[in-house]
Amino acid sequence: MGIWISTKFGETNIAAFRFLRHHFCLRLKEEPRICFSVQTEGQFLKMGNTESVDGQGDVKPHVMQLRVPMPDSGELEERFALVLSSMNLPPDKARLLRQYDSEKKWDLICDQERFQVKNPPHTYIERLRGYLASGVAGKKFRRRIHESTKVLRELEISLRTNHIGWVREFLSDDNRGLDVLVEYLSFAQSAVIHSELASKIMKHPRHAAQKDDVHVCIMCLRAVMNYQYGFNMVMSHSRAVNEIALSLNNKNSRTKALVLELLAAVCLVRGGHEIILSAFDHFKEVCREKQRFEKLMDYFRSEDGNIDFMVACMQFINIVVHSVEDMNFRVHLQYEFTKLGLDGFLEKCRNTESDKLSVQIQAYLENMFDVGGLLEDAETKNVALEKVVDLQEHLSHVTEKLQEVENETIMKVADLEKQLLQKDKDLSSIKETYEVASCQVNTLRRMIEERDIAFQQQANVEKSLEEREQRRTLHLRPQPEGDAPRCALVGGSEDLNGGVEPRAPGSNCPTTVEPQPQAPPPPPPPPLPSTSGEGMMIVGPPPPAPPLPGTSPSVILSAGLSAIRIKKPIKTKFRLPVFNWTALKPNQIKGTVFNEIDDERVLEELDLDRFEELFKTKAQGPMMDLICPKGKVSQKAANKVTLLDVNRSKNLAITLRKAGKSTEEICKAVQLFDLKALPVDLVECLMRLLPTEAESKLLRQYERERRSLDQLAEEDRFMLHIGKIERLTQRMNMMAFMGNFDDNFNMLMPQLNAIIASSASVKSSPKLKRMLEIILALGNYMNSGKRGSVYGFKLQSLDLLLDTKSTDRKMTLLHYIALIVKEKYPELAVFPSELHFVDKAASVSLENVLLDVRELAKGMELIRKESSLHDHAVLKSFLQINEGRMEKLQKDAKMAEEAFGSVVHYFGENPKTTPPSIFFPVFVRFIKAYKDAVEDNEQRKKQEEALRVKLLAQETQEQDPKVQAQKKRQQQQDLIVELRRRQARDHRPMYEGKDGTIEDIITDLRSQPFRRADAVIRSGWKRP
Repeated sequence: MGIWISTKFGETNIAAFRFLRHHFCLRLKEEPRICFSVQTEGQFLKMGNTESVDGQGDVKPHVMQLRVPMPDSGELEERFALVLSSMNLPPDKARLLRQYDSEKKWDLICDQERFQVKNPPHTYIERLRGYLASGVAGKKFRRRIHESTKVLRELEISLRTNHIGWVREFLSDDNRGLDVLVEYLSFAQSAVIHSELASKIMKHPRHAAQKDDVHVCIMCLRAVMNYQYGFNMVMSHSRAVNEIALSLNNKNSRTKALVLELLAAVCLVRGGHEIILSAFDHFKEVCREKQRFEKLMDYFRSEDGNIDFMVACMQFINIVVHSVEDMNFRVHLQYEFTKLGLDGFLEKCRNTESDKLSVQIQAYLENMFDVGGLLEDAETKNVALEKVVDLQEHLSHVTEKLQEVENETIMKVADLEKQLLQKDKDLSSIKETYEVASCQVNTLRRMIEERDIAFQQQANVEKSLEEREQRRTLHLRPQPEGDAPRCALVGGSEDLNGGVEPRAPGSNCPTTVEPQPQAPPPPPPPPLPSTSGEGMMIVGPPPPAPPLPGTSPSVILSAGLSAIRIKKPIKTKFRLPVFNWTALKPNQIKGTVFNEIDDERVLEELDLDRFEELFKTKAQGPMMDLICPKGKVSQKAANKVTLLDVNRSKNLAITLRKAGKSTEEICKAVQLFDLKALPVDLVECLMRLLPTEAESKLLRQYERERRSLDQLAEEDRFMLHIGKIERLTQRMNMMAFMGNFDDNFNMLMPQLNAIIASSASVKSSPKLKRMLEIILALGNYMNSGKRGSVYGFKLQSLDLLLDTKSTDRKMTLLHYIALIVKEKYPELAVFPSELHFVDKAASVSLENVLLDVRELAKGMELIRKESSLHDHAVLKSFLQINEGRMEKLQKDAKMAEEAFGSVVHYFGENPKTTPPSIFFPVFVRFIKAYKDAVEDNEQRKKQEEALRVKLLAQETQEQDPKVQAQKKRQQQQDLIVELRRRQARDHRPMYEGKDGTIEDIITDLRSQPFRRADAVIRSGWKRP
């Protein structure tokens, strides 16, 4: 933009000059060309940049007018809004101007109204059309060149400095300014090429620089393309870009450099690359080139002394080759210039003294593809792909083998678990028998002991009696015979119990020493207990043991329950977050895993002060909670009779055609249960097309009328014949059952094995029990101040371990548990290895599996009944092979149900509401979360260790000034590397054709060459 400001020296307002420069810098990407002349003693002193685009300043100075008074605020804002809209500024720049005060706004309005071209667009268009009409002949041509160049310069200034409305008026359908510019550019090029007079003028560089219509016309088109509206019109114009490309034939190096800069910028606009290549195809046709870009390379070689042109040419070649994304197309364009000798010429120019040219050449070489390296990489890639295919096939085989081994392992583990469960049952039965037998033995021993005591007492009594008899006999021998009976009667008589009755006092019989009175004889032995039919004595259960003496009544929670020790209340130093688990009631823990663990013992072993420091509530945020394929059916003959529904008839025809067998063969296969002749998939298709009761009735009626069966359609005859088979539906069901039995068995057996193995391993895992003990202890410690201690919790509470976070929100409760397991209980870290196949059991629907097993049992019973009623070799063979397998399947199903029910009860859950799809995934998630927590802890430990080492190194290095200086230099280098990385990452080779885009691209390319984001990688491919 060129503006003249004239004032007297004493009235110079430097602030106004700076303010005006600031306003125009907001709009334009380049420095405004403002001529400031000071009049002193009748002379003009020129200040500022007075040259126009081509180096000349032909615009006459305008004398600065006096300041107009500022209107009121309403009119001021209205006129300021009009000025802003006419300036076509970006939103951020317009927002900045709106923040000005009233004085600055009025200055901007005055400047905009004072420094604008007064001529309307049609004035320039009419004059250019007049020059086109005058032609190139005659003496007036020299004067016309001078006038046209002046008009074009004024037009270029108007296109760059006027508001967008003026440009739109210039390009409107009424004025058709773009067509006039393109036509005049073509006319000027023809004049330069074909006119001898023009040739003489072009020989003088000063005149050529002063009166080059082609150069200024290109500048006008560049100004038009700087607006989005104008750019779109130029790109859609049929001749504009072609004429710009043909301007390369101009002998002026500055003009050629200007053309190449403009074409390079267009290449970087979305959709512009294709237009530029099309223009050079047109250039090749007009200039009769053998190869595209041939003349461009000739100019590049011949203008080796003009650095600006060589820089522009190298920049254009770099962009036109490497701004496309298609690698094959880039290689093609690169090869075009290679054939034209670009590589050899660049090798000569790499040692140039021009830094600008050297940078452009280096950028092209960094962007360039090494085709030989690419071919080698392609061959290597093909070999690698073949190797990948082989490895994938090998991996597929290994995966299949692994799956087979895994299934065998599950089966073996399940068999071992079944044996273990059976042994446990036998052991329990033996224990019960042993307890009963022990009770009976104790009873018999007690009875024997009591009987022995009774016998001993009786023996003692008999012995005592014998001794008495002997003493009495000895005592009675010297007495007279008459006194013997009396003395005997008086002396005593035996009572019923064998005792001796003492004599009456005062008798004359001699007194004998009487023995101590004996204990009364024992009661008669109790009757023997009754025996069962199997000879096993039935003994009632022993009475419940009385409570221990001195036991507090609070120990017993309720009648009929075992004694449960009440947990002591826990007092914490800090308030801890609540662990929102689902607790089990005291009467629910009997027989569960929680009845076997002691969480209070764990609390005595842990460092609870550290736990409270990590999880105290200070700065803690809220807790977060089979259809047959359709085909074209052939048309039936018009004389055929059909009794079936049209759709069923079509489906049956398709099925019969798929079977490829006659009606007789199919019926025979059904009668003989021949699955080789009639595959199971065809049986299932036919089962959906069996004749209904209504269809059978129609077919029987047709046959009773003795009408010809040949008149029936093929499908109807099939229905008639197959409907005569006895118990057709039952036979078809049995055939389908036998055909699918192997698949069903192989599908159900692994699922049952997974349930059995997983249930047994989860229930018998001691390490899992210890982990639950730790979780219960920490949960009770956290909840003791608010909810109190509990005796157990639901397994779904394991998912909440990740939701309970520490005070700094960097650690969860599960991370802490993983940490203390590693520190205090390292043997528990491998507890996942004790839980076998829980991931496979998690995907099993046990209810559906048991239902399928029952259905298979019903089908097997149907086969068994049919075989007993009718002698079928196929059925007998099937039963002989699969009856044992069915019994094993039923046995395993029952065992799986019992094992799963046992493990669910063991963990305090309800089997009715907790199927395997809910129970086992809890452990799967817990194992995965625990492993992730262990990895996080290891990573955190490494980071803390690295930070500690770094801090120690920093403390050591801070004492050394040399180290500080080296550190500062390293930081600067790191900053430079980071900026380069961001520049490469943020580089976007494609622009949108918006306002100011062309000038932005040209400015950016002048500051730095075009480099692709992958240029460094590409350059690494080059071979030495």
